[in-house]
Amino acid sequence: MRILVYGAGNIGSLYAALLKESGQDVSILARGKRLADIREHGIELEDFVTGKKTTAHVKAVARLDAAEDYDVVLVVLPKNHISEVLPLLRESLSQKSLPQKSLPLKSMQTPSFVFFGNNAAGSREMTEALGRERVLLGFPGAAAVSDNHTIRYLILSKREQPTTLGELDGASSVRIEALADALRAAGFPVSICSNMDAWLKTHAAEISPTANALYAAGADIHRLVRTRDAQVLMLRAIREGYSALSKLGIPITPRNHVVFRWLPEPVLLFFARRMLASAMTDIKIGHALGARDEFRALAEEFRELVREAGVPAPSIDILSRHLDLQTEPLADGSSQIRRRSTPSRSRPGQIAMK
Repeated sequence: MRILVYGAGNIGSLYAALLKESGQDVSILARGKRLADIREHGIELEDFVTGKKTTAHVKAVARLDAAEDYDVVLVVLPKNHISEVLPLLRESLSQKSLPQKSLPLKSMQTPSFVFFGNNAAGSREMTEALGRERVLLGFPGAAAVSDNHTIRYLILSKREQPTTLGELDGASSVRIEALADALRAAGFPVSICSNMDAWLKTHAAEISPTANALYAAGADIHRLVRTRDAQVLMLRAIREGYSALSKLGIPITPRNHVVFRWLPEPVLLFFARRMLASAMTDIKIGHALGARDEFRALAEEFRELVREAGVPAPSIDILSRHLDLQTEPLADGSSQIRRRSTPSRSRPGQIAMK
């Protein structure tokens, strides 16, 4: 399979390196210093759990050449950069026919584009630019941060969050099964989702408040662990997001995440604090420290869903203010917000204090 990874950030580099090491024909699109680094040093990885270091020598290209016949283009870019690359992706398709989902990837004359990352706005922008038959959605099942030339990574378990892929219509297909097999061979647990749009919106309902709570704690993970008010706002914002999705008829996906809607807040706080205090948290949400622009775009996409649903979302509103660097962080260790045992019935803007 010929794969182009479009985007040489931490996650794009990780997937390109492990796919290459598993025997796939992989190129990675990079620019500037990152392009020079990959060409000179390869992609250097360090497993967060084992400490094992490896180097993969992946072909690095500076642009998507229309003359190249890739089977898959894995677009691994921050959501706020997708719009600017769509014209470049479309330009590469001149004189190429539409792919057929029922055919093996190697028999296609044009690539399938897998948009691989945060997305609360849906696929319309991508399909209008590239054609519906060319677009698939996905999300990585890994976390990665950079340390000089080395990318430290953690592959998430299938139980926690596998690499997740889906056709827009939810159907199984030869091409998506082939891509899933390639990713499994590279060491990634994989799940094929029948409603990837709902999966991505559910993920946005969870990760946006989590990142914004981190910003509310001064962009300090250890401070977030100490600051109960930030955790309370995070959990309430997730519940508000779930309410908005349900009002719009969007199912919480995966279904087991609906537990957030009925577990008492003190129980959720216990598990949230334990999760945040884990040694793996630095790598799981540490990428948010350098991705405020992406999370600002994601928060605005999700707030559009909240506005459409017409549900109150005071906690989402409060946390969203901390996307602005000028907003004063919550006091370190603050615990003034009264915990609830049932979902909030507060009016917009109401936050009960001790």
